[in-house]
Amino acid sequence: MRTVDLSPLYRSFIGFEHLASLMDAAANTDKQPSFPPYNIEALDKDKYRITMAVAGFSDSELTIESENNTLKVAGIKANKDENNERKFIHQGIAERNFERKFQLGDHVKVLGADLANGLLSIELQREIPEALKPRKIEIGNSNLIEGK
Repeated sequence: MRTVDLSPLYRSFIGFEHLASLMDAAANTDKQPSFPPYNIEALDKDKYRITMAVAGFSDSELTIESENNTLKVAGIKANKDENNERKFIHQGIAERNFERKFQLGDHVKVLGADLANGLLSIELQREIPEALKPRKIEIGNSNLIEGK
């Protein structure tokens, strides 16, 4: 993949630091490990679901944190040392610790999470504040011109 140096543009555009950091974060996404596999679904216009395959993990071994438009999902096996007496002929189920980060868009909130049948489902919803929603402007109700 080609890398593009956008630093000359950063010197010319003032106030676009957020956009620059998003572009840098997008360029670094291929450095994330591919474990565990996941799906991202669009359920509705403003509703989303992330489904991760976390076979072998219980809900007490999983943590989900949302901070500054970043969703972090981590899995830490608690009793990894206690399983040393197990002798595997073949181990195809990965029970390794993981951490995966997702960059969330503005105003995207985590509604909840559920773990069933080895699949962790995280529900997300975009909630745009009333001040940012489009509003209808009535014609003929302007009081700016006084004296007429």
